[in-house]
Amino acid sequence: MDWDDLRFFLAVARTGSLSAASRALGVNHSTVFRRIQAFEERLGVRLFERLPSGYARTVAGDEMLDTASRVEAEVDALDRRISGHDLRLTGPVVVTTTDTMAYRFLGPHLAAFRAAYPGIGLELTLDTQFLNLSRRQADVAIRPTRTPPENLVGRRLSAIAFAVYGSRDYLALHGETEDLSAHAWLAFDDSLAHLAAARWLRDTVPDAAIALRGNNLFALFGAAAAGMGVAALPCFLADPEPALQRLRRPDPALASELWLLTHEDLRHTARIRAFLDFMATALAAERDLLEGRRPA
Repeated sequence: MDWDDLRFFLAVARTGSLSAASRALGVNHSTVFRRIQAFEERLGVRLFERLPSGYARTVAGDEMLDTASRVEAEVDALDRRISGHDLRLTGPVVVTTTDTMAYRFLGPHLAAFRAAYPGIGLELTLDTQFLNLSRRQADVAIRPTRTPPENLVGRRLSAIAFAVYGSRDYLALHGETEDLSAHAWLAFDDSLAHLAAARWLRDTVPDAAIALRGNNLFALFGAAAAGMGVAALPCFLADPEPALQRLRRPDPALASELWLLTHEDLRHTARIRAFLDFMATALAAERDLLEGRRPA
C-alpha cells in the first residue's frame, strides 16, 4: 500500500465528503475522487458507500480506518522524532496563532526573527482553535488559553487582561456609568462561549441588552469603536485604539493567559528551539500591554 492512499482514505473517512477531504488535503475534488476509486480497485473491496448525504464507511472501511489511524500515528511520531534531531538553522517553521495576536504583535517580531535567522522560513496559520501539532499541522502555537493541551510543552508568557470598553462617542451620549446593565452590549456568540469573558458576561450581566453578537473579537472590537455599545475586550487590542476607553479597571475574572507551545518531540529541533527562545524574549517585552498596565 502507498501511504498517500491511506492519507486520502483517512481524509474522506473523517470528513464524510470529497469536498471536505479535498480542502483538508489541499487538492481538488476530482483528485480525491480518482484516488479513492483507484485505491478501492487495487484492493478489490469497497471502502465507502456513496450516499446523497456523503461518503459512509463500509465494514471494510471501518476496519481500514482503525489500522490506517495507527499507521498515521506511527508515521507522524517518526516524523517528529527525526525532526527533533535536526540541528540545522534552516528549513520551515509553521506557527499557529489567533488573528488578534497576529494583528497587534507578531508582525514586527516575525520580521525581526527572519532578519536574525534568514535560513528559516516562516508560515503563519491563523485559527481560533488549536491545530494538531501531533500531526505536524503546525510546529509552534502562540495561543491565548487558560488550559493548554496536555500533549504540548512550552511556557506561560503572560496574563492577558480584559476590561470593558466603549467608544468615546458612545460614552459621551450614554454616560460613563459603571452600572453595566445600563449599556447596550456587544457579546460573544456560542462559538466563543468557552472564553472566560463570555462566562463573565453571562454571570455578571445576565439581562444584558445585546446589540450585537459576534464569533470574532475583531467583530466586537470594530462594533465598539463604531459606537454600537460596550464590549469586554483584551487590553492589548483595545488600549491602543484612540476611539475606545475603559469603563473600569481590568477584571481578573475575565483574564486569560498567553502560552508559547510546541510538541515535546520537536522542542530540540534547532530551528524550532531558536524560534521559541526568540519569541519568548520578544513577547516578554509586551507584558505591560498584555496585562493591562498601559493606560488607555
